[in-house]
Amino acid sequence: MTASSLPAEQRPRSRWLFSPQVDLWTFLGSAVVALGLLAVGAPFGLLESDSPEWLWIGAILMIDVAHVYSTGFRVYFDRVELRRRPWLYGLTPLLAFFVGIAIYSETSAGFWRILAYLAVFHFVRQQYGWVALYRSRAGETGRLGYWIDTLAIYMATLYPLIHWHSHLPRNFWWFLDGDFQKLPAVFENIACPFYWCILSLYFVRSAYLGFAHGRWSPGKDIVVMTTAVCWYVGIITFNSDYAFTVTNVIIHGIPYMVLVYWYRCGGQEQPPSRHLPKIASFLGVVWMLAYLEEFLWDSGVWNERSWLFGPAWGQENYHFVLVPLLAVPQITHYVLDGFIWKRQSRSGVV
Repeated sequence: MTASSLPAEQRPRSRWLFSPQVDLWTFLGSAVVALGLLAVGAPFGLLESDSPEWLWIGAILMIDVAHVYSTGFRVYFDRVELRRRPWLYGLTPLLAFFVGIAIYSETSAGFWRILAYLAVFHFVRQQYGWVALYRSRAGETGRLGYWIDTLAIYMATLYPLIHWHSHLPRNFWWFLDGDFQKLPAVFENIACPFYWCILSLYFVRSAYLGFAHGRWSPGKDIVVMTTAVCWYVGIITFNSDYAFTVTNVIIHGIPYMVLVYWYRCGGQEQPPSRHLPKIASFLGVVWMLAYLEEFLWDSGVWNERSWLFGPAWGQENYHFVLVPLLAVPQITHYVLDGFIWKRQSRSGVV
């Protein structure tokens, strides 16, 4: 029996989710890529314009949309997992579709606003989820540490969002212009000192535990640090669609795809020579599905990239069905992500 197949309470404690190398490449590496693209884009004036098409393909199509479909490897391409919770996995997309039609037929703006806030909730919760997984792997159970870790990762994401809501309109948006509700500036005034205090407390405590007691948690520290830096820079420092895209999408989508691949394809139980063809197959499937979805979005709804997806064929009269239908994969991903990585799940990383 391998360590990953043991019940969570019997697994050996570890400071890493996958391995030192994989964790560093996944979390620190994705942040370095995001900030590197920011540094490269600045001298070329990309911060003052909409994201270029090459970034849309690399970040939105191949990472953001693709990571949604990676959920299929965790659920819908796994017959054992499907049989474990058939009602959850079967009803979620059906309810997403029919509820989506009901909302979109009443108010398309309301549909996009609800979808935007559902996405925001998902992005915030994923960063908290990494911290929770690191705590579980290391056997951290103290209540003080729990509250400091939780508040730190939540403030690392929520304060930039509060700033965004307090400074509308911005030069970027989540899905569509106007999908966020403006907040009074007093909310940011209250959140700002708390943000700096809790992050300072987190890193002071982490340094104290590391130097005084040898209880380092480098992976968790990297997640908190890169989340704080990327969300602050991408939302607060720059008022730029390009900056928001590279700092928001890359550190969200890449780690999630690594997690799914590690769970589905054996992770460290496979020799290195076996990974390359499996990674190619994994990426090939999710990229193909992502392209198909974006083809339907563009040719049926947006009509913005005929050079990539061909001429438009959709009629606006069918949008009340087509838009909710095409939103089903991401809604399903948002909802199921709250169930499939729970600590009591059979994932090999918790």
